[in-house]
Amino acid sequence: MSEKSLQEIQREVDKYISQFKEGYFSPLAMLARMSEEVGELAREVNHQFGQKPKKATEADNSIELELGDILFITVCFANSLGIDLTKAHDAVMQKFQTRDADRWTKKDTEQG
Repeated sequence: MSEKSLQEIQREVDKYISQFKEGYFSPLAMLARMSEEVGELAREVNHQFGQKPKKATEADNSIELELGDILFITVCFANSLGIDLTKAHDAVMQKFQTRDADRWTKKDTEQG
C-alpha cells in the first residue's frame, strides 16, 4: 500500500462520502461515533495488554483496525467542518515543540 498525505486521505474520504445522499453525519453524531470507536480501541488494548482476555464469541478485531476506524471518523469530522488536518497537525506540532520543548528528557543524540 502506498503512503498518502493527510490531504489525499481527506480527499479520498470526501469522495467516498459524497456518493451518498446522507453525506456527513452531524458533528454531535460524529462525536458520539468517535467515542464509540475509542471505546472499541480501549477494549482491544485491554484484550491484548490488560487482564481481560477476549471471549471466543467476540469479533476478531485488532488495534490496527480500531485505529483505522478512529482515523476515518476523524477525517469525516474534519471534512464536515472544513478543517485541513495537515494545518491542524502542523499547529499542534508547533505547540508541542515550543510549549513542551523542555518537558521531557531528550535522548542522547551522540553515538559513542
